Amino acid sequence: MLLAIDTSTGTSVAVVDRDGGILAETGTDDTMRHAEVIGGFIAGALAAAGVDRRGLSGVAAGMGPGPYTGLRVGIAAAHAFALGIDRPFVPVVSHDAIAWTRYTAGDAGPLQVVTDARRREFAVSEYDGLDDDGLPVRAAGPGLVPRDDVPAARGIRFDASIVSAGAIGMLAELAFAAGRLPLAADAPLYLRAPDVTPSAGRKVLR
Repeated sequence: MLLAIDTSTGTSVAVVDRDGGILAETGTDDTMRHAEVIGGFIAGALAAAGVDRRGLSGVAAGMGPGPYTGLRVGIAAAHAFALGIDRPFVPVVSHDAIAWTRYTAGDAGPLQVVTDARRREFAVSEYDGLDDDGLPVRAAGPGLVPRDDVPAARGIRFDASIVSAGAIGMLAELAFAAGRLPLAADAPLYLRAPDVTPSAGRKVLR
């Protein structure tokens, strides 16, 4: 059983079980209040699922792509929670979760996943269905593309305003069952440098 968190777009938190599926999920597509809502969403999801934190086997988090400010909130919260309960941290590419959601809902064939990266850019990934383990086959991306230059989709284009933490968790469960962890590197997919950069500092005169 996993706690799953994604803040690559809005904020989503879920509790999932490999056999029971998504036990509880809560979220918002508000892109400005990640830090304000994340704690309450975690407590609410655990309560709705009737799960004590000590009953969790790990914590999964969406690693993006996403803007620096929002994405780091969810990853930091997931890392801290995993450390606090002494359970593994499982990174998942957020676009993979979107693709999995679409394919399990009935989409088939090539799929283009698009999320808002701000600064008049989109983050784009291309998929070619699910493999034999039920995991998305990513053909390209994620990458940044100017909003007016997104290539024509080979099949379906899907623009997502929120990533389901339930899908993040289920991908982690499927990957564990198939012996395919880790699914992603433990590094945020910001795709661009943060707005704030370290100062070069002042020269000290003696």
